[in-house]
Amino acid sequence: MTRASVAAEPDLLALDRDAQDLLFRAARTANTFTAEPVTDAQVAAIHDLVRYGPTALNGQPLRVLLVRSAPARARLLPYVSAGNRAKTAAAPLVAVIAADVDFHRRLPELFPHRPEAKDWLADRAERVAQARFNATLQAGYFLLGVRAAGLAAGPMAGFDAAGVQRGFFPDGRHEVLLLVNIGRPGPEAWHDRLPRLAAEEVIRTV
Repeated sequence: MTRASVAAEPDLLALDRDAQDLLFRAARTANTFTAEPVTDAQVAAIHDLVRYGPTALNGQPLRVLLVRSAPARARLLPYVSAGNRAKTAAAPLVAVIAADVDFHRRLPELFPHRPEAKDWLADRAERVAQARFNATLQAGYFLLGVRAAGLAAGPMAGFDAAGVQRGFFPDGRHEVLLLVNIGRPGPEAWHDRLPRLAAEEVIRTV
């Protein structure tokens, strides 16, 4: 099926066209933001969507640190690459996305039909790999949740993750994955839309 035929048949998707556009087609990675704050209530509503995304063993290793205060922002900015620093300083809210590498401690509660699952992850290296993979999945859900709230997200890998980890998660239980600037898009918030691969370039059937 070609892109044109899919576009002509929106009923193939359960979401209405406006919701599709809000989450995907019209959504962009913002580089500038207005001064309108992002509230704790909005973040809680975002999480109420995100928490239903699937993770292995229902482990839910995602942890989100909201950097709001001026002192906390000042601590974060030196770890952000020069190209990302100004927009991170100006964003209404910055979320540090991390993985709890001791997420297995909650498995008796979160995966109660197999309480022994906690013991399957006694090896730290295996547990860290699981935590990073599943928290990365949840980070994708988080970006969609931000979009569902009518906000723009600016995910960034351009920062010193080890420095952020030392500065904000000194307990050693967390692996920092991503920074996300969040807010209402400001003037000249994005560049022209870049090309996307077509279905026939990505999907094949065997």
